[in-house]
Amino acid sequence: MNAKQLIFQTEDIHKATELISSRLKKPVIIENKNFELISYSSSTEEFGQIQQKTILSKKCPVFIIDRLKKEGIVQKLEKQPSPIRIDPIEELGFSQRVVMGARHLRHTMGYIWIQEANSPVLDEDLSFLEEVAPHIGKLIYDVYNKLNASDSRKDELLWKLIHQEYGSEQQLKHDATIAKLALPERFSVLIFSLTNPQQRSLLDYLEDMVNKLPERKDIYLLKTEFLVVMIVHGKREDESRVTEKARGVIEMIKDKLDTSDFYSFMIGLGKEYKQLSDVRKSFLEAFEVIETANFIEPRPETMPREFAKLGVYRYLATLYEKNSSEDYFSHDLLKLISKDHESQTDLLKTLEVYLANNGKGKQSANELFIHPNTLNYRIKQIQEITNIDFNDFNMKSYLYTELLLLNNVPAYYKRYKDAIRANIESD
Repeated sequence: MNAKQLIFQTEDIHKATELISSRLKKPVIIENKNFELISYSSSTEEFGQIQQKTILSKKCPVFIIDRLKKEGIVQKLEKQPSPIRIDPIEELGFSQRVVMGARHLRHTMGYIWIQEANSPVLDEDLSFLEEVAPHIGKLIYDVYNKLNASDSRKDELLWKLIHQEYGSEQQLKHDATIAKLALPERFSVLIFSLTNPQQRSLLDYLEDMVNKLPERKDIYLLKTEFLVVMIVHGKREDESRVTEKARGVIEMIKDKLDTSDFYSFMIGLGKEYKQLSDVRKSFLEAFEVIETANFIEPRPETMPREFAKLGVYRYLATLYEKNSSEDYFSHDLLKLISKDHESQTDLLKTLEVYLANNGKGKQSANELFIHPNTLNYRIKQIQEITNIDFNDFNMKSYLYTELLLLNNVPAYYKRYKDAIRANIESD
């Protein structure tokens, strides 16, 4: 029996994914229509940078989705019944691949992504993909239906809230009354997402832990294959109390988990709202925190977990794309990197900490574990080597965002190192 027949016979989307990957001899990812991860082939070491990020955060990075929309590819997928080949977007780490819309009941249910790392997908393989895509569309549809069927009525209504899939607020309130679900008056969405899909047992442990918390009565908990979603709620008049409660939940979980287990999760907290229509907004905000954490690969505790505190972190992916595509560099930072490399100094790190602490010497020195005099000497070195004006707020703001990229995105730091090397060779 050939691969196509086996795919048509299976009702397991994970098995179908492996069969497609085996037939094409290439890594495969299947996402739903919202670009959220459904399944992926087991040979994860063959995936490119962006696909690895999709697997970690369970969703295609938002800056990639925006780029695909900007170039009209998402619109093509809705209309075109055949596979689309997408050229590499090198500045975003996006390798060449083929994508095919998976349709069922005349609607796009999701997408099949095939990475073309070493060789292109052959014409006969593209035809094979066209033939099996409708069955994959049905399997995506079945996954969604099974999830709802296995959940309680309350969970189903909460998922409808999150995805804004209810007909009207009046009907939702009616259904909630029948299901004896007290809809939240004030709420914030908190998400725990696994960094490693192989550690799924941690989700069960996390769920059990939350169920034992005193605050459990104020938490609606939903679980997927890779996420625990909590709608933390309170009284309408209790402004800021819900956010404080969510912070407390994070700290209690941190206290109960081993350090390594705690940092196996990426955590995002959306803003606090009162309107039911904003449940999805808070959910997407929490997810944006997770996507940002996944993009910059932060050191523990360095990046805010709350959307309201993300600040410049929100724009790092956009800046990464813009600066990389325009081949832009800060000449001041190029000089500091060169100096650190030549003299084994630590000026780049010193500058980041000094800017992060708003020029407070004692605080910066403590964080760097150096004497204040040593800090002053380094700052003087930085001023002698560069044109940085520490009285210029705009310059300091720009430098800080550039340093966040340099120190948290390895590919971005590599750009600078390559530029220095190219400059040395040209001299």
